[in-house]
Amino acid sequence: LSTMSCFSFLSAKAPSGDFKVCVVGGAGGIGQPLSLLMATSPLVKELVIIDLNVAMVPAGGVAADLSHLEGKCKVSSKTLVLNEDKAIDVAGDVLKGCHLVLVPAGVPRKPGQDRKDLLTINANIAKGTVEAVAKHCPEAVVGLIVNPVNSVVPAMCELWKKKGLDPKKIVGISTLDVVRANKFVQEITGKPAQVPVIGGHAGKTILPLFSQDAAGKSIPADQIPALDARVQDAGTEVVKQKNGKGSATLSMAYAGARLGKAVLSGLAGVPVVECAYVESSVQPGLSYFASKVTFGKGGIVKVQPIGRLSAHEQKRLEEMTPILKEEIDAGLEYAACNSFEE
Repeated sequence: LSTMSCFSFLSAKAPSGDFKVCVVGGAGGIGQPLSLLMATSPLVKELVIIDLNVAMVPAGGVAADLSHLEGKCKVSSKTLVLNEDKAIDVAGDVLKGCHLVLVPAGVPRKPGQDRKDLLTINANIAKGTVEAVAKHCPEAVVGLIVNPVNSVVPAMCELWKKKGLDPKKIVGISTLDVVRANKFVQEITGKPAQVPVIGGHAGKTILPLFSQDAAGKSIPADQIPALDARVQDAGTEVVKQKNGKGSATLSMAYAGARLGKAVLSGLAGVPVVECAYVESSVQPGLSYFASKVTFGKGGIVKVQPIGRLSAHEQKRLEEMTPILKEEIDAGLEYAACNSFEE
């Protein structure tokens, strides 16, 4: 069993499949390691790298490099010219037949930059990809790693629905919060953990439910607030250490691949549960929310309720709700003012 599919113990049989996956932004800081991890998955038969001509490395170079790995995966690429090419016009041939489209695209958050400043820029970037998927491979599951996720996912999902398409295909990848919570719990307790993380994917909206994990539950209550805060601010730890030269890319790629493999496992007929930020009705007043999600045939098959919370977690949920609602509303506002191209 690979450590990547952390829920493989839940299923008697390992999934098998021959899926086509596309990574949009696949030549970038997250995109390269994410593409590497997807190319080495036994579920992936074909991988497409799409990126701009201004990417740090040409997409064709990343594809050539990955095409030398052992295994069945065939790798190809498509380069879009910045401000000239639209994915909907030029990427149809490579998107056709995709089962999963992962989108680690957009401009990264700079130190001290407000997530709101990012929204219009990155929602426009995400829209360029998602409208192309809507036209050329509307059956694909779309995994979005575009900040601010709390707003971009609602924006894209509402535009997707305007097209009459199934919202069960649009997934906000919040897996890195789970990965970090698990790691930090293991550092303290010495035991592996599976901590559900609910809410959103930024700052205070990130709510790890340590009380719902055996190892997490064993941590003394007076240590929980600091651990909770560390999970919320873990991205900043990386940004500071990279000293203006980037944010979390390798851990994000690992987390994106973990979610990607969960989706593919579900499509292959072996359902997997992972936390993800999706359209949801589990939390009153919040139309998008991260909680445990069952991935199966067709994408999201069940959004699970959040379960019992500790007093600390309940208080945090109440404090976070208005913040998350405002960020969701910003995304809904974007969707109201925009639509996909035909």
